[in-house]
Amino acid sequence: MFDEDRKNKKILTPGQAKLKAESYCAYQERSQQEVRDKLYSWGLHEADVENCIANLIVENFLNEERFAIAYCNGKLRMKGWGKIKIKQALKGKRVSEQLIKIAFKQIEPDEYEHILENIIDKKIREIKDKDSFIIKNKVYQFALSRGFESDLIFSILNSKEL
Repeated sequence: MFDEDRKNKKILTPGQAKLKAESYCAYQERSQQEVRDKLYSWGLHEADVENCIANLIVENFLNEERFAIAYCNGKLRMKGWGKIKIKQALKGKRVSEQLIKIAFKQIEPDEYEHILENIIDKKIREIKDKDSFIIKNKVYQFALSRGFESDLIFSILNSKEL
């Protein structure tokens, strides 16, 4: 089955792959690893892949710092992810620790807390239980699963009247 899929897949020349990778990167910010994986899937060999990535960086189609910042902001604002979950996802995309720190500096602490507070308020409204201990526990677990820091969750939860 795997060999059939490989035969049916069109293998691109390095020139074709470069043009396709440019539009792939222009559509939205990408990590180097995402582009590398895509180039390999198009049938390029290691030397061609690395050469293409170098060209994309020089021509500013690919910028790991720009990707990290865009990814971080998108996951926080659109998906409601906390820093812990964002960091794990960025590490999965092989973004360096230094670039992750740069991306996190772009997050305003007040905005971050406001997003967490909105998530907590929404979850509290969804829980039907009347016991404040159970409510706090469920909300805490939910916010933790979203990747927010334990101490920040506790400080917001303790400020709420349940």
